[in-house]
Amino acid sequence: MKNSRTNKKTIKRTTRHARIRAKISGTKEMPRLSVYKSNKYIYAQIIDDTVGATLASASSIKSKGTMMEAAKEVGKEIATNAKKIGISKVAFDRGGFIYTGKIQALADSAREAGLTF
Repeated sequence: MKNSRTNKKTIKRTTRHARIRAKISGTKEMPRLSVYKSNKYIYAQIIDDTVGATLASASSIKSKGTMMEAAKEVGKEIATNAKKIGISKVAFDRGGFIYTGKIQALADSAREAGLTF
């Protein structure tokens, strides 16, 4: 019996994510903005990979409305959380997801709220 985590789509996405992570790493001056999307929710974290610490996070768990509206809210929320701790420039890690739809909406709203990437 196949495990749902090892379906073809998941394997391809994790392969893309590994390829992205080989090139992108977060530092103290420019941390990594990591995005993960499940079927129900979308999550964003700002990570400093030199110490392995999450500096800020946001998710759509408590959001109401469509997934697209939730992605925009998460983008604004992660940008405001980053501004509170003095971060304005990040490296965007799309997590192996294609840069359209919800991922793009999150990125655009984060840019509008003041993050640079």
